[in-house]
Order: sequence, then C-alpha cells, then structure tokens
Amino acid sequence: MYAIIKTGGKQYKVEEDQIIKIEKLSAEEGENVEFDQVLAVADDNGLTAGSPLIEGATVKGKVIEQGKDKKIIVFKYKPKVRYRKKTGHRQPYTRVLIEEINA
Repeated sequence: MYAIIKTGGKQYKVEEDQIIKIEKLSAEEGENVEFDQVLAVADDNGLTAGSPLIEGATVKGKVIEQGKDKKIIVFKYKPKVRYRKKTGHRQPYTRVLIEEINA
C-alpha cells in the first residue's frame, strides 16, 4: 500500500515504515505529524485518485531529525567588470518516518 502526498510544494510517494526527507516542518524531533493533502492511495483494491485531493485521507508520521543539507556554492560572475560574488547555501530539511496511511 502506498500514497502520494503533497508537502512543501513537492509530491512524494510514501509507504508505511519508510523514511523520507522533506522540506523543513515546524515540528520538534519525536513529534507526530499528519499530512492531509493526499493525492492518491493505492491498495489491494487498486488506485484511488482524488480530484485534486482525497477527502478524509491522511498519512501519519513521526519526525526523526531536523537538519541541514550539504552546502552548495552559489557563484555569480560578470566578465570584464571584476564582479565576483561567492556565497553558500544549506537547505534545511526534516526526516520523517511514515507510520500509517488512512484512506
């Protein structure tokens, strides 16, 4: 059984007991979270797709970790003008364990 959820402007295919890395949520480590934007659910009876969401369907999970990704370098450069700007960026993320899919 799997579900397709929407969070942080992205869509994720999730299954029970799966760990996913998503955009940062405002929840502490160990807290339970609930995703109510469920786009589709597939089980033994087949695929159930919403238009755009499935009413009453939820996916429950538990926050495992809050962290930051590896640093990426942002380098801006304009030739012949002596303009160079180097900055870095670390994207925050939340690691979530999917515990239950309610369709």
